[in-house]
Amino acid sequence: MAHTGRPAAVDFEAAVAFRWRGFGGGHHAAPLEPIPSPALVAFDALRNVGRQAAIVERNTRQFVRGFAANHVLLTGARGTGKSSLVKACLHAFAAHGLRLIEVSKEGLNDLPAIVELVRARPERYIVFCDDLSFEAGETGYKGLKTVLDGSVASDLSNVLVYATSNRRHLMPEHASDNANVSRAENGELRPGDAVEERISLSERFGIWVTFYGFTQDEYLAVVDSRLGAAGFDAEQIRAAREPALQWALERGARSGRIAVQFARDYAGRFVEEDGSEEREPVRRTG
Repeated sequence: MAHTGRPAAVDFEAAVAFRWRGFGGGHHAAPLEPIPSPALVAFDALRNVGRQAAIVERNTRQFVRGFAANHVLLTGARGTGKSSLVKACLHAFAAHGLRLIEVSKEGLNDLPAIVELVRARPERYIVFCDDLSFEAGETGYKGLKTVLDGSVASDLSNVLVYATSNRRHLMPEHASDNANVSRAENGELRPGDAVEERISLSERFGIWVTFYGFTQDEYLAVVDSRLGAAGFDAEQIRAAREPALQWALERGARSGRIAVQFARDYAGRFVEEDGSEEREPVRRTG
């Protein structure tokens, strides 16, 4: 991205998480905005993602300790813990030098500039892009490919890209792509350039982790955990299960996010209907 003037220096000590705002804010604005109180979560607070958490935690631990590690793509159903898992990594490893930079899809063309900005820093940086996918005509994937390929520099030992997406393949798929499949002399089918580009972007992430929608029992386990943390006793939690299932039915899905949203709503209504200003407020569920 073209920019003029000299941006303000980044205060790398101000926070453990930053938001990339680019060079468009004038010389008075630093390109990285500190996030003073990021919404973090502990690994042991996550539910139903044990296998996925183990993979991502191990990769992040290797990265923080200076060992070889991979870029990570987390894909699958909405609300199943993809973003929370990345936040859990920061919660676990911030004290050991891990930092996080949030980048919007629109900012991905600036990735080489971000890498250059933190190259000489002693910390380890996860560049995090949430809900990533590209539509026809969007060009942000080019900056992403440059960094994933290691084309910016051969020694990007302090930067990894973690991205979440609801798509396994990040580029759009069109029916016309199939028309470009060719057949080699030996009879092997060869995909066209559009298909190759779509697949190759995902393949540049060394680790793929897939998340799935929750079963009924998994969904209720999250509801139980959240209401328990909010101060509900066992009998009250059991009474909340039927409303929790109805809530999920109305939303058309079961996920950790939907369970948390139900628990927050139910806890708030419980206190209000209990009517008591004298009753100790139920703690917020997340």
